[in-house]
Amino acid sequence: MPALDTASIQFLKGVGPARKKLFANLGIQTIEDLLYLFPRRYEDRRKITPIAQVVPGEWQVVLGEVAAKGGRRTFFNKKHVFEVVLADDSGRVSCVWFNQPYLENYLHPGNKVVVYGRAEVFNNKLQIISPEYEIINDDVEGLSSARIVPVYPLTRGISQRYLRKVMALALELHAQDLLEVVPPEVRIRHHLRPVAESVRQVHFPDDARAQEEADRRLCFDEFFMFQVSVILRRRTFLKKKGCAHFLPAEFHARFQQAFPFLLTEAQRKSINDIAHDMARPFPMLRLLQGDVGSGKTVVSFFGCLAAVANGNQAAIMCPTEILAEQHYHTFTAYFSQGPFGAVRTALLSGALKKKEKAALYARILSGDVDVVIGTHALLEDGLEFRKLSFVAVDEQHKFGVKQRALLSSKGDNPDVLVMTATPIPRTLCLTLYGDLDVSVIAEKPKGRGEIKTYHFTGEQAAGVYRRVAEWVKKGTQAYIVYPVIDENEKADLKAAVEMYERFKKDELKGLRVGLVHGRLPADEVRIVMDKFKRHEIDVLVTTTVLEVGIDVPNANVMVIENAERFGLAQLHQLRGRIGRSEKSAVCILLGDPQTEEGKLRLAAVLKTVDGFKIAQEDLEIRGPGQYFGRHQHGLNELRMVNPATQLDVLEAARQEAVDLVNSDPSLNAHLIIKNTIRKRYPEYLKRVLAG
Repeated sequence: MPALDTASIQFLKGVGPARKKLFANLGIQTIEDLLYLFPRRYEDRRKITPIAQVVPGEWQVVLGEVAAKGGRRTFFNKKHVFEVVLADDSGRVSCVWFNQPYLENYLHPGNKVVVYGRAEVFNNKLQIISPEYEIINDDVEGLSSARIVPVYPLTRGISQRYLRKVMALALELHAQDLLEVVPPEVRIRHHLRPVAESVRQVHFPDDARAQEEADRRLCFDEFFMFQVSVILRRRTFLKKKGCAHFLPAEFHARFQQAFPFLLTEAQRKSINDIAHDMARPFPMLRLLQGDVGSGKTVVSFFGCLAAVANGNQAAIMCPTEILAEQHYHTFTAYFSQGPFGAVRTALLSGALKKKEKAALYARILSGDVDVVIGTHALLEDGLEFRKLSFVAVDEQHKFGVKQRALLSSKGDNPDVLVMTATPIPRTLCLTLYGDLDVSVIAEKPKGRGEIKTYHFTGEQAAGVYRRVAEWVKKGTQAYIVYPVIDENEKADLKAAVEMYERFKKDELKGLRVGLVHGRLPADEVRIVMDKFKRHEIDVLVTTTVLEVGIDVPNANVMVIENAERFGLAQLHQLRGRIGRSEKSAVCILLGDPQTEEGKLRLAAVLKTVDGFKIAQEDLEIRGPGQYFGRHQHGLNELRMVNPATQLDVLEAARQEAVDLVNSDPSLNAHLIIKNTIRKRYPEYLKRVLAG
């Protein structure tokens, strides 16, 4: 039998080549992958709520029989609504799903069904809106009823019941072969149960306490290994020779003089952190966290000017052309002349023609350009700098580790500042970003208006747009955002374009309506955005190109269509486009969430406008595997159930990792750990563990 990390899931009974392809959609290729596919939540089906005792506003598990079913469409946007009546010995309750007409083929009168959701009262009628459901007409294996039941992430073609059956078989045959990676003395010191027992209990727990102890063990394992890799990378980075920047005593005062406003205390502290780092002889690697509109960009400008003042060059990389252009215009407005003289600045984007790009490349290589602000175009092979000593990456979660490293490689170990407006809680940040120093801007500039957020269903959309028209006629401007998550998704794009045409003729007739989306030419986007900024457009219909880089102080109304399709960080970023003046702003979420996670996301956005609290909610809702995904870190996804509730375990794991690396930096005395890190984090630790 091959090792579990190479044994294909195909040969597990009940899988085969066809289902192997389905499992691949969940990131599962091997038996080990399957065993580490942890439940996203549990249902205690030993305790079912009788229908007569269902409480509005609470999440509950209900078991009943389908007594009736039917479908209809909403009046305004013609969304499909599917409804079943569920009955038990105590009473009846309606279950409603939006835009899932296929459910009519699955749920039939007589089916025995378990649903999980939150009940609400609508038109004096108790309903469970978009609950998760599972048909359990029989349960031969005893894995789906009368016990604590795991609920897994799924993909089309794989059901909860089937996955539980396959998981139980894999545990029976292979759990005892799981590798113990954490050293025995560490396991004893922290009273950690064996890994095989813990994996069994995390999937099919005997009780809540057994499940919590299993979580603790697996959480410790994952973070111990991750921290060893992070600490090794940090040690390697600090051995590099960087550029020590000299800044005269009056430099900070000259920087403040460039702006017509006072910097916040948090901005000044972050600038001091950067100045301290840049004065050292080894490279800076700092993470700057700050909420939407907190002034991170101004802080990054300090690093640019510090590099230029020392005869070097700087670069700022942005995820979109809109954001790059905004940073470029902001920088030149403050520094084309002033206390630092004329700082020579260039904008580099994919929109440049071949001759223009070649000419700019030549200027950058000759040193005729001090600061380059651009998009992914900064990563192109033909671009070379004369002497690049400072790099800032804006919205760092949009870029992978490889991309940031590629930009850094264009200089000789330049100082690196990565910025994010999707922050994470500070304790977790120090644990997860152990290879970075961290600065936080937790305050916004003074004079910003309040943002109020509301949620309405799709059936209430007509009334929402009547209200938007009233607000706009009083002088404000509005955004209407559509969830084109991938600009190549024609169906999504069609919806945005069709509603734009409809708004002009119907709900927003008489108002000046514009349209922007990611498949428009860059020049056309720029023209429309400039018209919106000049208030030549009242309402801008847009897609997620709006997420970052837009600053129109008079735009204080936003409607987000199908809000349940956006991630929590995305919703917060979008909302951050309004409320950028002293006036109050209104954000309306239109949507009918169909999953527990979707409902929790909308609830979180309604509850607070604090980005740090939003980040905490996001981590707790999604867990680390999605929150810290491959696209953000270049790491294999972390697989613990929920580290946000086990900070003590994370801190203990980090301290053990620090002690181990200090005593054995090469890991030659811990080959199991060394080999496991090589397999789990190959990109993250490239060249760190040579030999």
